[in-house]
Order: sequence, then structure tokens, then C-alpha cells
Amino acid sequence: MSNIDNEGLKRHKKPWGIGPIIGIIIGSAMLVTIIVGALLVGYMILDLPDISRLRSYNPPRVTEVYDEDHHILAYWYNEKRWPIPRDKIPQRVINAFLAAEDARFYEHPGVDLIGVLRAAIKDIEAGGIVQGASTITQQVTRSLLLSPEKSWIRKIKEAILAWQIDKALSKDEIITIYLNQIYLGHGAYGIEAAARTYFGKHVNELNLAETAMLAGLPQAPSRYSPFRNLALAKKRQEYVLRRMVDDGFITKEEAEKAKKTPIILKPEEIPQTPGVEYFLSEVRKELEEKYGEDKLFNDGLTIITTLKRSWQIQAYKSTMQGLKELIQRYPEDKELPNTLQAAFVAMDLKTGAVRAMLGGKDFRSSQFNYATQGKMQPGSAFKPVVYTTALAEKLISPNSIMVDEPISLTGPDSQHPWMPENFDKKYMGPITIRTALALSRNVIAVKLARMVGVKAIQRTARLMGIEAPLANDLSISLGSSAVPLIQLVQAYSTFPNLGKTVRPMFVEKVIDKNGNILEESKPSVSEATDPITAYQMVTLLEAVIQEGTGIYAKTLGIPAGGKTGTTDNYKDALFIGFTPETVAGVWVGRQDMQSLGRLETGGRAACPIWTSFMETTKKDMKKDAFDIPKGVTMVAFDKNTGDIVPYDQKDDNPDIALEPMPSEAVQQTSESAQPPQQQTPTQQKETNPPPSDSGRLKLPTWLKF
Repeated sequence: MSNIDNEGLKRHKKPWGIGPIIGIIIGSAMLVTIIVGALLVGYMILDLPDISRLRSYNPPRVTEVYDEDHHILAYWYNEKRWPIPRDKIPQRVINAFLAAEDARFYEHPGVDLIGVLRAAIKDIEAGGIVQGASTITQQVTRSLLLSPEKSWIRKIKEAILAWQIDKALSKDEIITIYLNQIYLGHGAYGIEAAARTYFGKHVNELNLAETAMLAGLPQAPSRYSPFRNLALAKKRQEYVLRRMVDDGFITKEEAEKAKKTPIILKPEEIPQTPGVEYFLSEVRKELEEKYGEDKLFNDGLTIITTLKRSWQIQAYKSTMQGLKELIQRYPEDKELPNTLQAAFVAMDLKTGAVRAMLGGKDFRSSQFNYATQGKMQPGSAFKPVVYTTALAEKLISPNSIMVDEPISLTGPDSQHPWMPENFDKKYMGPITIRTALALSRNVIAVKLARMVGVKAIQRTARLMGIEAPLANDLSISLGSSAVPLIQLVQAYSTFPNLGKTVRPMFVEKVIDKNGNILEESKPSVSEATDPITAYQMVTLLEAVIQEGTGIYAKTLGIPAGGKTGTTDNYKDALFIGFTPETVAGVWVGRQDMQSLGRLETGGRAACPIWTSFMETTKKDMKKDAFDIPKGVTMVAFDKNTGDIVPYDQKDDNPDIALEPMPSEAVQQTSESAQPPQQQTPTQQKETNPPPSDSGRLKLPTWLKF
């Protein structure tokens, strides 16, 4: 039964006289009679709740969220509880709670009438009320079936229901419910949660001293909390140990040893994973839509996510270091540290599993996720969509020549033509497609957009995974349409996946409390373009890193491709890139939409963050080269003229590039370059022999523009 330690309360009153004592004894006897009568009457007339649901006791419990390597990321719950079965509860724990709360639990029928009388006598001896008389069964009734109101009607209902429960359930079933249901302070429900909350242990790891301290909490969890008042909690613990000795659960020697055992408070801690809140918010949003908030926070699910904790930590470190360096470049801008923001997404190429995500600088300051909710102009990072469209329609090849020159196009009206310019305000004249993309020439991108048409570009973007609204004019070629970073990352997965785009995936598996698999995610893959076009884009984007605007990433020393993006007045800086196994994207910008600073391009502000992340994670790579589709032949050509040239692997000529071409077309070109076979005069008359200079390997017409 419940006991209040008179040492803890420190009440000192004079003993009562003989008259009050006799009155209390008579009153107690009458109270017992009244209770028995109330049980009979109340059973018939009171509207009592149904106790049948206790047979299938299913309390709210903790949902556990893990990363892909089964490292805990978070606990989600309305009540912090881990129910454990009777056979997993140490007998010592049960004995401690019985001694503290209800020593006659296995003897009484749910209501302890003897306990009522004994409590009255204890009160008399102490000169005041120091001992209650609620049994463990009554506490279960109060917790699960009745409201917390204090009234005689509720007391009667409680007694009747306790008696009913005692008849309907076994004692072991009742004590198991009690030890899993009881509130023990600091948000902990049940003994397992309390063991973790106070000592960072499972209940089967508790020693006697810790067990006795927990057993002293039910009466007043806040008052006896060792976090708030260790001295008072210690006195309550000693009281429980005395009761365990009195009830024969332990010896005096064991009690004395437990009293001397140091209490080390060590709450369970989840290892910190910086910035993971943005990722978890996406997981929660996805699963709430499927299962509902109640199931997610009460059903004790086990959620295995796609996150790789070590990668998340590195993404945070790389991003914060990049922002720190940017701030240091502009010490005069006092607002920059407060308004600077960044987003990062890294994804497995084959499965779409999101391995790292940063939606902002600090989740506590702002829960807005720039990686998924933010819509920033990608600038030149959108150009690969345009180039993909043109390559797929066979309008260009990597060595096609186009002229980088001033152009004037129809604007809003005849008085205001649109004259797109390159970043450096200069023009390079005839250049190859490879050079145009590597150096991010705006004029060439606009020309390509005119060739293929806006609708075709929009169609390609949709197939690649970009769902955001897109511009209906040629400005689409320069990334004028706002697109979430995560959609750009998905779009770039198309290239190393040889034409197949894969949707981002946050959850690998969901398991219910009984171990049943509710869902096991599979990659969502769809075809966006043909394999040869995709591989041509891989090599073109490799050139961006090897000799173009993303040259900062060249230090990686592994196969990698990517593209920078910068918007007007340097408001946004992006870099989206990939290795043979991973695709990742970085955005850097400001909340106040002001300039990051002069020349803060994607290559300067974003690419170093991407490179730093990939530098650390490349050790996890298993593939050392990009996949090559069937039906392609690597052809050497002059970077300056676009002419196909003979190639010797020993030749380290920086002016020669190797690019993939369709094998069928290359074969046709080679055949056209063969010397004429010996023919009879008759045969020569019947056919048109090739020109005398056709033995030289020529650029076929399908490669020209």
C-alpha cells in the first residue's frame, strides 16, 4: 500500500488522547462496513467502465527512429513508455514496488480492508495522516479507467473496479500492467522508461540501490525525483529498503550495502546528429500521411531511415565550414552571419536513398527546409536539362561547333529586345558543345533552347524529376524557374544512371511493435532519356570539373561530374554533382534575398562544400568508374575545332578530348573513310566511287551544326 515517509515530511505532532483513538477505531470499523456495502450497492447502480480492454493492455509506447546502420536518431511518443512482459521484469523490481506500495498484493482481492485499518493505526501512531490505503490494483484502476477527480463516488467506483479486475486478471497480469503504466516522473511511464531516464540502463541492468530509488517514486514523482532533490530521494530509497527487509524480500546486510551504493544519475542520451531535424521532419511528414499521427506516436513503430549518420555529420561540418569561410570574406557585412543560409542533399544513385540532408543553418531558429521547401533559381545548374534535350533529339553531339556571339531576341515588346549575355560579358566565337557547357556559356544554352523548343525542355525536366512550374519562354535555358534543391539532385541522378531517374527515398523499412514489416521501400525508378545521351552528359559534366567552372572539385581525384549555378547579383550559388555512387547538391543564399557578395558564384561558394563532403565520403565508394552503356565508342576529337582525330593513349595532348559516340554512327563514319576496293571497269561504271580524298577520317554530317 502507499506509504509516506514521516522522515521526509518531517512532521512532529503531539500524540492524540484516548478519546480520539477510540473514535478513530470505531470510525474505521464503520468505514469498512460502509465500503463493503458500497461495493454491493455501487456495483448495481453505478455506471462503471468496461474492464475487458485490460485483458489486451496496449498502452501508448515509443516509436524508435534509426539510421540505415541502426543507430538511434530519435524517439517519437506521446507517452515515453517501453512496455515489457512479466518474464522480462526482474523479481527484485517487483518486490521493491510491492514493499513500497502494496505488500499484501498477492493476498487481498483488489481492495485491502486490512490495509485500511493498518493505515488508520499508522496515522494514529504518527499523530497525523502518513499512510494511504490504495492498492496496486486500485492504482491501475485509477490510471486506466477513471478520471483523476477526487470524490466519494470515484472512490467507490475505484474499489468496485479493483475488485472486478482482481477477479478477471491474474496477479501477474495486474502487476505487469502496473509496472508498465505507472508514471515515474520526467516524462517516464513505466519502469523501463524510468530506468533509461534516470540511469541510462535497461530495467534488467538496475542494481538494488537504483531499484529501490525507482520504487520510491510513484507516491510523488516530482517531490522524490533524484534530479531535483537527491537527498530526499535518498531518504525515500532507504525507506523502501527497510520495507523490503520487513517483508522478507532482502536481508539487512543487502539493505545496508544498497544504502552505501553510490547513485550515479545518467539519463539516456541519443548521440547528437547535427542538422538531422530537417531530415526527420521529412520522414515524419511522409509517415503521418500514411499511418496518421496517432499510430506514429503511440504504436511503438520501428522506423529504419535511409540516413547515414556519418555522412550527415560530414555534410553539416562541410556546410558550416563553407559558410564560415564566406562570412570571413566579407567582414564589413554585419548582417551576413545572421541571414546566410544553406541547404544540402546527398542521395544514393541507384536507390534514391537520401544519405544526408541539411535544410538550413539551424533548425531551432527556423524549421523551414530549404532543401525541400525552398524554391531557388538554379541558374546555370539547369543547363544540363537543355543539353540533354538537344542530345536526345540528335541535334548536337559533344564535338558539334556552335558560335558564342551576341544575339538579340524578341523581348516583351519591340522596343525591348532580349539580349542574353555571358557571365564574363565576352564571346568566344566558334566553340564545341563540350567547351560551351564546361565554361557555362549562356548564349549557347539559349541557342540550344531555340533549337529544341521550350516544350521539349519542359518535357525532359518532368521526366528527370523536376515537378516545379517552369517558365514558358527561352529564359528557362538559364535557370530562371525556381526549383527545390532536392528535385535538381534527382534530375542529375539521370546521368550516371544511364537515363533512369530515381526518386528520393527517406524510409527503408517500418516495423510494428510485434515485429511485422508494415512497409519495405523499393527504389522508384523511371526512364528519362536514352542511355547514350545520359552517358554523353556524364562526360560533358566531367569536363565541367576537369576544365570548367567546377574545377575546384578536380582535387577529389575520382571520377566526378557536376555543374555550377549562379543567379543574378550573386543571390544564389549552387553546385550539383555526382560520383559513380552518389549524387549531391548544395545551395547557398541569404534569407533577406540580398547578394552573397561579388563573384560568389556556384564554383566559389557552393562547390567547395560539395567537394569537402565528397572528399570525406569517397572512402565508402565501391565503384571506381561510371557505367558505360552498350553501343557507344569513345572518339577522340580536337577540343578547339571539333574535328575527329586519331588517338594514341600514350599521347597526352591537352587539346584532345574523348567523348562517347553511338557505335553505329562511328562505324558508318569509319566505313566511309575506307579506301576504295579494286573494281573492274564495268563495276566502276555501275557505281559512284568515293572522292579521292575520302581515305581521311572526316566528321560526319550528323556531328555538324
